Amino acid sequence: MDIFEAIAIEGFIYALMTLGVFITFRILDFADLTVDGTFPLGGAVAAFCLINGVPPAFTLLFAFLAGCTGGLITALIHNCLKVPGLLAGILTMTMLYSVNLRIMQGRANVSFYSLDTFFSKLKEGALGFVSGDPAILLFLVLLVLCIKFGSDLFFRTDFGLTLGALGGNPQMIISQGINPSYLKAAGIALSNGFVAIAGALAAFYNGYADVSSGNGIVVAGLASVMLGEFLLKSNKIMLLTLRAILGSILYRALMFAARTHGYQVGMGPNDFKLLTGLLIIVCLIISKYQGAFFSDLRGRKNARAS
Repeated sequence: MDIFEAIAIEGFIYALMTLGVFITFRILDFADLTVDGTFPLGGAVAAFCLINGVPPAFTLLFAFLAGCTGGLITALIHNCLKVPGLLAGILTMTMLYSVNLRIMQGRANVSFYSLDTFFSKLKEGALGFVSGDPAILLFLVLLVLCIKFGSDLFFRTDFGLTLGALGGNPQMIISQGINPSYLKAAGIALSNGFVAIAGALAAFYNGYADVSSGNGIVVAGLASVMLGEFLLKSNKIMLLTLRAILGSILYRALMFAARTHGYQVGMGPNDFKLLTGLLIIVCLIISKYQGAFFSDLRGRKNARAS
């Protein structure tokens, strides 16, 4: 497989997870750790559906609905029991570990190499004019772009605009007579639905579902979101979702470089989570001093103008 194809395939698979993290962390301003549970939930639902003869197209739909359900549980714990968002996500994530094991019939890992999935059919030439990994990449690009443009249209509706305003100014939403709990629940559900689709696609691509595949996935999503913010500066929703996708691809490229060249500096696979954490810290430091630099620059310009 070509290196760039491998990076792009991984980047587009995890782009949907990054979009989900973007919705909760940036739009809703909600620290949601449910992602670590709904990502393997998508893979577990995909494995269950494939083993029981469900068509691959419906497996993605069921994975999306399962992810939305996981997000709603977090929202209910947060809204109804007044539990802090971070703790609500941890509770749901912990419970989903057992749920995922139940769905996978008590097995921590379920392989479906011998079953037909989207990717196996694409490799065999289901599109006709292209086959193999290029066909998988084309399918992922089309799927991610369709979901991206659908999200863009959603956030342009009255409900979507209100949802977007919730994270920045919740008091304004309350003053309009709108219950912010319903909006937050819808946003968290949508976010985790996207994450579960990514989990199902990752299981398709790997050929197996693993109950531990979500460990640290929210940190990877946050790193991807932050990397994307360095690539594009805009407040338009179309560019905000685009930079989340680009950030996912860039993050996977950095991880690929660490896997292939990390040995030169003594780095092994066990160091990737450390690298991801350091990457986020570096992004935070750059954002902090970058903001201070531009504020100082604007202050000097205003002083000169006066």
